Amino acid sequence: MNAPQAPSATATALPPQDAKARRRKTLISLAAVAVVAGAAWGAYEWLVASHYENTDNAYVQGNVIQITPQTGGTVMSIMADDTDFVTAGAPLVKLDPADARVALAQAEAGLAQAVRQARTLYVNNGSLAAQVTLRQADVTRARTDVARAQDDLQRRQSLTGNGAVSREELHHAQNQLDAARAALAAAEAGVAAAREQLTSNQSLTQGVPVEEHPNVLAAAAKVREAFLADRRTALPAPVDGYVARRSVQLGQRVAAGTPLMTMVPLNQVWVDANFKENQLRNLRLGQPATLTADLYGKKVEYTGKVVGMGVGTGAAFALLPAQNATGNWIKVVQRVPVRIALDGEQLKANPLRVGLSMDVTVNTQDRGGALLAGAPRGQAVAQTAVYADLDKGADEDVARIIAANAGPQAGGANALASARPALARGGEAHARHAQPSRAVQTAEAAHAANPAGGAVH
Repeated sequence: MNAPQAPSATATALPPQDAKARRRKTLISLAAVAVVAGAAWGAYEWLVASHYENTDNAYVQGNVIQITPQTGGTVMSIMADDTDFVTAGAPLVKLDPADARVALAQAEAGLAQAVRQARTLYVNNGSLAAQVTLRQADVTRARTDVARAQDDLQRRQSLTGNGAVSREELHHAQNQLDAARAALAAAEAGVAAAREQLTSNQSLTQGVPVEEHPNVLAAAAKVREAFLADRRTALPAPVDGYVARRSVQLGQRVAAGTPLMTMVPLNQVWVDANFKENQLRNLRLGQPATLTADLYGKKVEYTGKVVGMGVGTGAAFALLPAQNATGNWIKVVQRVPVRIALDGEQLKANPLRVGLSMDVTVNTQDRGGALLAGAPRGQAVAQTAVYADLDKGADEDVARIIAANAGPQAGGANALASARPALARGGEAHARHAQPSRAVQTAEAAHAANPAGGAVH
């Protein structure tokens, strides 16, 4: 059998003209592909990529709420710990209320005393008016004595010429007239003094009832202050949120304003995206954004909206701003924070945490919005009604104390009704507190035993 023979070199070699043609064709194909790819890339940049700005220098931000007491005290109980969810109004920390209750009892006693002292002023008006009447009667009597002494002196003077009246008797009549005139002057001075006392006392009571007397209102304000201090021994959660960084411990003596723990409402978070300064050219308020978080990966996308742009770079607000006036200088591209608001329903389905990194892409195709906010905000950024009812019941307690001590001037049920309008000027009238103090219970019992309105002693 004969072995196969390899083809000769002359049989497999292509002609030089065919090799050049094939090479040229390959280069032309590659160039065409490059041109098409470049055109596609240019079209993408022009039609799509130029309408988007992206950054991964973005972080989740939120309201980090410090829980601090409004009054000092000793911590008796801690009702929430780190990672716990609490609702608005739920107690977080309770302080020892003993000191506050003692202060409240003292304030209530001070109010009762102020009411009784004001009553005394009104009673004194009547007694001082009687004193004026009495002094006026003294003046009338003194004038009668002066007239009688003057008649006696004139009669004796007419009898002096015929020797019927001695000089000594005439001198005695003159002395009686002088004494009567002195008594009249003293009586008139007494009337003036009594009138001054009456006027002075009336100036303290004129135009206002007992419950509106300034001293009573001042004492009532102290009762409200002590009442609030008692209610503030329980620290409520201002909003719904999660507890973080609890630092308070049982038995700790805390002062007003001491940070005890932190709360974060995760349903109110936003994203601060730090765009380069050359990326801000096309950014406008109201532009839509898409965001992703490493926490959930690319499969979970958030939709947001540009709601604000920073008024300065991060370096401008640094504790030690950069000083580039001297020495060598290297330009560093600055970044400006842009606030992105998130959709609440998406946050509920996939909650974020404060401080997480985000990837943000803003669609800048619509550039009709403003660069900066042009009008003031029309509503509160954040608010809570938790503290609005802390003084609930204070005005009712004050009204009962006044009613129990006002006496006939504003006694019984009439005192309670007339006290409410005056108390409303110091704060809106509220319903009765669920746990009235001992002084209030005493006042209620006194009112029940004496409905006619007599003073309770």
